[in-house]
Amino acid sequence: MERSRLITLLEEVARGDTDVPTAVQALARLPFATLEHARVDTHRAVRRGFPETIYGPGKTPEQLVAISGALLASGQPALVTRIDAAGVRALATAFEDVESDDVARCALVVPKGYVAPEPVGHILIVTAGTADLPVAREALFVARSLGNTTRLEVDCGVAGLHRLLGITDALQQARVIIAVAGMEGALPTVLAGLVSVPVIAVPTSVGYGASFEGLSALLSMLSSCAEGVTVVNIDNGFGAAVAATLINRPAR
Repeated sequence: MERSRLITLLEEVARGDTDVPTAVQALARLPFATLEHARVDTHRAVRRGFPETIYGPGKTPEQLVAISGALLASGQPALVTRIDAAGVRALATAFEDVESDDVARCALVVPKGYVAPEPVGHILIVTAGTADLPVAREALFVARSLGNTTRLEVDCGVAGLHRLLGITDALQQARVIIAVAGMEGALPTVLAGLVSVPVIAVPTSVGYGASFEGLSALLSMLSSCAEGVTVVNIDNGFGAAVAATLINRPAR
């Protein structure tokens, strides 16, 4: 159950449009759906404001369909990250309204008749290079799915600072900025020195050998001399999008 549906139900009881036994029946279900291979948290949206997200790797297409179905049955959308082509095909076969992004490796399934909340705030995702796009697109897809207004600016790395200065208007409009960078990971520090909003740094596993598959960028971002830079795990566009959503939420 989503928080909006819970509020509506309580308002219906208060007005007398729904009787108490009916409301109790709606709330009597366990806060999770028990499947053969999972316990799906169907009340997470009430507690946190957005539903449980499904992590794709390690799950069969059949499991992805079953878990998504449990979320849909509770009136919530199902967001799947790091999903492969077989998983997307399974979802598209099982459900009607499926949106996916091959670059982001994400899919979103919404229940029939679902009305998404009006997007709020403004989250800007900036990449240092084109090679950082898969992680940035994951952040973009997740942030949009969680009800944020979003924008993506690509290839604004520190090797050409004039490119970053060329998106000054976008920087000033943002309420939260997600900076996605590999190599030496300097982009978040530069960004944080230009803006007055939170900057969430995402190190990527882009770079040559001494980059150690993103470890160099991670340590660089953790050692940033700019105040207030927050760092998530390597290639974790999802985590950055969720953190940005929580920061952005007061706008709603």
